[in-house]
Amino acid sequence: MRGSIQERDRMSSAYHKPVLKDETIDILEPEKRNSYLDCTTGAAGHAIAMMSRMPAGAKVYGIDRDDEAIAEAKANIMRELPERYADFTPIKGNFFEAKKLLAQQGVSGVDSCLADLGVSSHQFDTPERGFSFRFDAKLDMRLDQTQELTAYDIVNGYSEAELRRVLYEYGEEKFTPSIVRNIIKRRETAPIETTTELVEIIKSSMPAKALKEKGHPASRTFQALRIETNSEIAGLEDAIRDLVDILNPGGVIAVITFHSLEDRIVKNVFRELHDPCTCPKSAPVCICGKKPLIEILLKKPVTAGEEELEGNPRARSAKLRAARKI
Repeated sequence: MRGSIQERDRMSSAYHKPVLKDETIDILEPEKRNSYLDCTTGAAGHAIAMMSRMPAGAKVYGIDRDDEAIAEAKANIMRELPERYADFTPIKGNFFEAKKLLAQQGVSGVDSCLADLGVSSHQFDTPERGFSFRFDAKLDMRLDQTQELTAYDIVNGYSEAELRRVLYEYGEEKFTPSIVRNIIKRRETAPIETTTELVEIIKSSMPAKALKEKGHPASRTFQALRIETNSEIAGLEDAIRDLVDILNPGGVIAVITFHSLEDRIVKNVFRELHDPCTCPKSAPVCICGKKPLIEILLKKPVTAGEEELEGNPRARSAKLRAARKI
């Protein structure tokens, strides 16, 4: 096995530093797993950590929507664990379709899986991808560069009601009415084409006091547009249920979320699968016959410690939840 864990972390961090890596890998118990599904492979930071501790011949399947991420994952695994490269199967696609994607590989179940719902540092730090308000770029925000819908289409094509829904639901932006009103007004003159143009509109829509608050004034709007562009929330509940269904008995699922809406969905799905009984609470015995499908492994979500936050501030909002299939 080549390179220390620290060295592997340093190499992969050039593309994306895996969040809550140690906590996630420990709870997935790689030594006990003969198969692992990484739903959002990215640069393979989590996958490499899993593979380095899994039994010889254990299979790893890595799904990602981004061609650049898949290429980086393959290169990193070849460099860090060349002896295990043949055990890795990259899959282009959305993990919301994990069942179908695995079936195409002749796989019906896995022993462990991870869904890291964050966007990689590389995607944020690549100006032309249009994810970040820090760079002047065309409004894009697509994880899958082959899909048609972009943030530009949303900003310039959605109705006022649709834009309000997106910013309220996915950004929890309290200045949504004024931001949307100014977007509509500006695009009547000319299309809003760049991140810088949008940032200027957002800032002009907020009171001076709000502009002085901690955090960038455009962060919530950009988050909302990214989520809508990539359909990150719509279908997430069904996707988590499918992942549990894919797990072999005794298998573990881990999910890392980055904002309250995602975390609430995961928490509620886990809670329902842990206690699916629909009988009245006053009933002396269960008569619905619904049995628990999972055991929740963490009473509270795990968050990043100070040491990790010092080296990776983007981990601040990350929350890890995990469950074992019964």
